[in-house]
Amino acid sequence: MLRVSDILRNKGSHVESIAPETSVLTALEIMRDKNYGSVVITEENKFKGIMTERDYSRKVILQGKNSTDTKVKDIMGTEFPQVEPSTTIEQCMKLMSEKKIRYLPVFENNELAGIISMTDVVWATIQGQKQTINHLQDYIRNAG
Repeated sequence: MLRVSDILRNKGSHVESIAPETSVLTALEIMRDKNYGSVVITEENKFKGIMTERDYSRKVILQGKNSTDTKVKDIMGTEFPQVEPSTTIEQCMKLMSEKKIRYLPVFENNELAGIISMTDVVWATIQGQKQTINHLQDYIRNAG
């Protein structure tokens, strides 16, 4: 059974983080430069939230706000279930579906250990299915 630790092992645990007072424009530039769909907001090395492209479109663009004047703290999401490296991919998929979110912060010993996305979860699910198919094919070949 695949776990969050499997995702972090493949993608790494580096998290791009910014301060709550950072302008939305600066956050968007970081996301563009790193090709990320989100950025983590931390204060004094503590997780505060995540700003996503969706937050930007819904809370800045559609409300006619200015990206330069708006701070990430004003639009970031703060209500995220926390998962651990030992959490299963199935549990993550369920959480993301129930909460209608695309990102989950991963904590180990109360410290941010990484971020996983819906894309990461789908990729891991596909990899798990490929492994199952390979095991079944090997079993069928060896059973004959």
